[in-house]
Amino acid sequence: MSESIIRKQQGFTLIEVLVVVVIVAILAAISVPIYIQYVQGARASDAQATIGAIYNACKMYYQDTSEDPTDIQQLEDLGYLDIDEATKKQWSFSIIGSDPITQIEAVSLPEMKGGAGHVVTFNVETGIFEGYGLPSDEGDQESNR
Repeated sequence: MSESIIRKQQGFTLIEVLVVVVIVAILAAISVPIYIQYVQGARASDAQATIGAIYNACKMYYQDTSEDPTDIQQLEDLGYLDIDEATKKQWSFSIIGSDPITQIEAVSLPEMKGGAGHVVTFNVETGIFEGYGLPSDEGDQESNR
């Protein structure tokens, strides 16, 4: 008689399934923005590395000529800089300011997977990168120094 009263329970109840779905949704809501920031940062790292090379080329040019270069093409033509073709298809670089240079700027082109119009700047005076794929509040920028 006790065998007929006791049933084996198979499967999950609706409440258990809903609890799992809510937990997964909370984890997704936390992790998706972090992942998006990570991807943007990875895309911006190419621009940052190239901006660093441009800045070093500007310093070498200044040491040789005692004047700042006017544009990126000048540095390439004279052999101070060699930017990879894949990077040139994704980013456009420019030098801002003259005597002294104040900023070096990269603007994304339509070929970049993140889209066109994203800007990464390097402030020569402070040595800080700002813009696309980088932390935007002051506390995070202080930790990048």
